[in-house]
Amino acid sequence: MPLKHLSSLICLSCLICLGVCRTVAAEELIVSGAASLINAMAEIKTAFENANPQWQVFANFAGSGQLLQQIEAGAPVDVFVPADRETMDRAQKAGFIDEASRVDFTGNDLMLVVPIDAVDINSLSDLANPRVGRVALGEPDAVPAGSYTKQVLVKAGLWQQLEAKMVYGLSVKQALDYVALGEVDAAFVYATDARLASRKVRVVANMTGHNPIIYPVALLKSCVHQEAARAFLTFLQSSAGQAIMRQCGFKQLDAAPNKN
Repeated sequence: MPLKHLSSLICLSCLICLGVCRTVAAEELIVSGAASLINAMAEIKTAFENANPQWQVFANFAGSGQLLQQIEAGAPVDVFVPADRETMDRAQKAGFIDEASRVDFTGNDLMLVVPIDAVDINSLSDLANPRVGRVALGEPDAVPAGSYTKQVLVKAGLWQQLEAKMVYGLSVKQALDYVALGEVDAAFVYATDARLASRKVRVVANMTGHNPIIYPVALLKSCVHQEAARAFLTFLQSSAGQAIMRQCGFKQLDAAPNKN
């Protein structure tokens, strides 16, 4: 066969292959989620994709404040899932989200944790002891877990007393890493994070004195994959989605998911 004919056949085969690939390729849904959702969203992604093979979930995780900054900078995002209502409020006020799609879908608790073999810290007030060195928490202005922690410490009258000891993480996962590696004497993390690191950290106490830890979710107004995004939100609120969240240690909200 003449070489030019063979080349033409190869090119035609490539075009046919590309056409087939485009036909069967799953549509990609981009979800920006709080760092504390990494493990749960991996389970959600698998279940959602199994039920909807025409769609593929690409998840981006970071501190909620960082995620909002990415959205402000024009990052392509279909679904936004921060770890607090306040960050979602900011996104809504800035005109980024589809307000009608916004809903609260799960909750969490805040824990004081220490390295598994630590013996000097058995209560919140023990953090003020001179023997206690560094204490990790999320950056209060950018990480919801850090904001919740500040509320706890201010209410307990310990914020100013402990400020010199504080080590700030860019996400709650970073605060968890610090304490799990023994780089700090204590840290404030979510119950779901403490559960994942139960072989490396010990829970001292479940914190009170902060706003309820509620995770909202919403579509962005710039959402490109509307059908997939709305199906994803529906799945998060479904019995199957809620069962996955509970299995990962998240709290089911007292009432049906709240529209905002």
